[in-house]
Amino acid sequence: MNLPFADHFSAVAADYAAARPDYPDALFAWIAEAAPSRAQVWEAGCGSGQASRGLAVHFTQVFATDPSAAQIAQASGPANVTFAVEPAEHCSLADASVDAVCVAQALHWFDRAAFFAQCERVLRPGGLLVAWGYQDIEVPPAIAAANVRLQSDIAGYWPPERVFIDEGYAGFDWPFATIATPHFELEATWSLPRLLGYFASYSATKRYRETTGQDPVARHAQAFAQAWGEPSTRLPVRWPLFVHARRKDA
Repeated sequence: MNLPFADHFSAVAADYAAARPDYPDALFAWIAEAAPSRAQVWEAGCGSGQASRGLAVHFTQVFATDPSAAQIAQASGPANVTFAVEPAEHCSLADASVDAVCVAQALHWFDRAAFFAQCERVLRPGGLLVAWGYQDIEVPPAIAAANVRLQSDIAGYWPPERVFIDEGYAGFDWPFATIATPHFELEATWSLPRLLGYFASYSATKRYRETTGQDPVARHAQAFAQAWGEPSTRLPVRWPLFVHARRKDA
């Protein structure tokens, strides 16, 4: 059964698939090491499959779900990933069937009580719930001023759930016992077109365009280009990454 959900990304699904950063393999390796086995993992709110592909390297089977058919249409992964249009709050997996449940940059959109009930149901004894997210991009000093101006323009167009990302999911009523997590880095080296594509994938950018009829990324693209130099030059960017991990009782 599909329930109504706050759909901020279907209209930019192709941009989202092309532009979002890849998570560090060290995170997926740690999840697989900490899980009771590597047989099956459920990724809820998978979007276009960035984390699904990373999990597929370390788990035998990945079941990846998203309530947006447009996102699933853009999703891709190896043969051991099964994509399905399903809300996180109503999963078709069998009881006690997965070793881990993972949520990448999506838990703030869920009905958490209903989702956590699903985690209790589908996780095997000793299974893991791991949810992570990343906060505002940190850019090189040369383009910092242009980035500040763009972010300032769109600041008022973020959905209210964005505050949960800013807070690093602090204060959530988590199930299960917490377990310590290592420190992970989310970094990339991008060209200017890749960075601008990332900005275009923001839900705030979409809402700005719909509200004003103007494209905030296009408005600031020249300032980025002047500060960047040769567009194909690759510059380092990073995001503060936070990870929450909980283990179901064995």
